[in-house]
Amino acid sequence: MNKDRLDELAESGESETLEFKRSTGQRREAMRTLCAMLNNRGGRVVIGVEPGGRVVGQVVGRDSLEDLTNELKQIEPPAFPSIDRVPIGKGLEVLVVTVTQGQGRPYTYKGKPYKRVGNTSLEMSRDEYNCMLFERLHGEKRWENQTLDDFRLQDLDRAEMTRTVTEAIRRGRAEDPGTRDPETLLRGLGLLRARRILRAAAVLFGKSERLEAELPQCLLRVARFRGTDKTEFIDNRQFHGNAFELLVRAERFMREHLPVAGRVVPNLFERVDDPLYPPVALREALANAICHRDYSIGGGSIAIGIYDDRLEITSSGTLHFGLTVDALFEPHESLPWNPLIARVFFRCGVIESWGRGTLKMAELTQKAGLPRPQIEGSSPISGVE
Repeated sequence: MNKDRLDELAESGESETLEFKRSTGQRREAMRTLCAMLNNRGGRVVIGVEPGGRVVGQVVGRDSLEDLTNELKQIEPPAFPSIDRVPIGKGLEVLVVTVTQGQGRPYTYKGKPYKRVGNTSLEMSRDEYNCMLFERLHGEKRWENQTLDDFRLQDLDRAEMTRTVTEAIRRGRAEDPGTRDPETLLRGLGLLRARRILRAAAVLFGKSERLEAELPQCLLRVARFRGTDKTEFIDNRQFHGNAFELLVRAERFMREHLPVAGRVVPNLFERVDDPLYPPVALREALANAICHRDYSIGGGSIAIGIYDDRLEITSSGTLHFGLTVDALFEPHESLPWNPLIARVFFRCGVIESWGRGTLKMAELTQKAGLPRPQIEGSSPISGVE
């Protein structure tokens, strides 16, 4: 960090990732902000710059640095920011304290967690803290990467495994293992641990009769309603099965019940019937429901509801990792709640690209002259409408 770069920061003004403090006398406020930044996307606290952006500096002695270091020790788990000392003349310096997004989130300062909202730092609620803690633990120990002691290779659909791996090889997304032995295929997909089957393998390839008994949440509920509410059914069914089987059944049900849009092509003197909803957009919505749902909810399911005026696809779970509904329709990092399941879907082509599912749905529906899909993700049931 040099004086020119410091001046650029001061001119840019405070933001979600940048805050100014006049001196180390405000070090406690600075620590709250650093804690919030660790829990967010990282950022810088610049000490020696007034909130309006005027660079004032201060004399930085041993005591100033010790006071700052002692406050940093109050952040838990321990954080190790970089501290740059930038001379600005006349014996004055500016301290630039930089942190990246913390790997040990959630962080606390003096026992309290903080979050960044715009250019301010606020204390987190208990629910927000617990949610962030759960997401951190999820990366290490989550539902899909635990073993199923009662499941054996014969409980999995060998033909489906072979089709999946063969397609992944054809697309250049997997190496050919030279065999179609089920254990070898599962190991190559990362679905075995110490020769024991992971739950993700059961979700992807389990036989329906075993899943109905052992994992009843591997369930698809489909319904065609008369009118615009749930008062009267025209058709109502339920299916237990693995992810690929449920995907096929869902697409078949929608083909049976969704209307087609007719159009007359000039000079052909005949009508061409197109699906009302783009099939690729529907597959993206279904794939998202399978990959992002919370399988730890034993009574959960994926549901499709077709009404006279809309289609709803819902699954058990909420949005995680700080994602918001608005962010889903902007370029964003792919953060599947079930990365093992999502990776298999990607390899065999059910998912074509990472982090573009919702963007693709919006593009395809708008191209078809339909409104952008509406997503609700704040309740225990997330849905695409």
